[in-house]
Amino acid sequence: MPRKTPPTVVPAQAGTHSTRAMGNMAWIPARAGTTRMLGLLAVTIASMTLFASSPAIAQKSDYPSRPIRMIVGFAPGGSTDLVGRLVGAKLAERLGQQVVIDNRPGASGIIAAELVAKSQPDGYTLLMSGSSISIVGNLYKGVTFDVQRDLEPLALVATSPYLMVAHPSLGVKTVQEFIAYAKPRPGKISWGASAPGAVQHLSGEMFKRLAGIDMVFIPYKGTGPMMPDILGGRLQVVFDNVLVLTQHIKTGALTGLAVTTAKRTPLLPDLPSIAESGFPGFDTSGWFSMYAAPKTPQPIIRKLNTEILALLGTTDMRERLLALGATPLPGTPDDLRRQLAREVPAWRKVILDAGLKAE
Repeated sequence: MPRKTPPTVVPAQAGTHSTRAMGNMAWIPARAGTTRMLGLLAVTIASMTLFASSPAIAQKSDYPSRPIRMIVGFAPGGSTDLVGRLVGAKLAERLGQQVVIDNRPGASGIIAAELVAKSQPDGYTLLMSGSSISIVGNLYKGVTFDVQRDLEPLALVATSPYLMVAHPSLGVKTVQEFIAYAKPRPGKISWGASAPGAVQHLSGEMFKRLAGIDMVFIPYKGTGPMMPDILGGRLQVVFDNVLVLTQHIKTGALTGLAVTTAKRTPLLPDLPSIAESGFPGFDTSGWFSMYAAPKTPQPIIRKLNTEILALLGTTDMRERLLALGATPLPGTPDDLRRQLAREVPAWRKVILDAGLKAE
């Protein structure tokens, strides 16, 4: 009586009857004459094919198994960098893996965003961005990057107001005093913001138009590189984040003129808003968000979002953000998509109306 050949393990094929399914594998009786060696070879090929075609399968269950890189599109010392480092440290604690901050300043965050957009979709390269990400695609010439198409939304993180500050050498204390100083000096006042195309920049452009004054904009690659110039008096006015500027107002190194949001900030309750200072309806603010590469597996996206929202809900994290002048703004990927759907067209209109364009 001939010896029976053992069954061979091969991937299940469409339309093939299998006697016992095991995930994506099935036990199928081998044809007569198939040797044991061929059976083992089929197992090996099937396994290689399975894992080669779906590299994310292993990553979903054990993610993260190595350090995560969080790319920040601005220089160290700015608001986006400060929030990124705070979130990165807390996220590392929760995930049990190091989160390495990688500052890639340039083009108002586009360089960093494109780097993440072209990275492997495995959850090991993330982006921490400021609200400029909703603006730059409409501001720079020849940019093909589209945040709503080229990145995978991960989470909303926090929001914070901007401040309008002046160097004490100007001798002005209020918005109206500054306007009175600036009007007879067209083109003589230099002002800055952390990056061209950021909400800080467009807030200043809006203020210029409403106030009817002419100032020269000086671009920077982040708040950090800008601070020595405003503190040293080489810039006269700055629109930038409350996270960085508040400490210098309290020490008297800078003069706070106004906050850009409709309501005052608890950090500086005596500082009026621009809206209160003669420009009703003026209301701009910054917000921070996180992204992953397109086509990152949804189990990884869900895990990261769950951990980010959990850490933002802790008392410690809330207090640390509030100390920087920011308010937690925890949001799901869908919340972030809706935020972008509002912000992108709104700032596109501002850019077109003002005729702005950056090289």
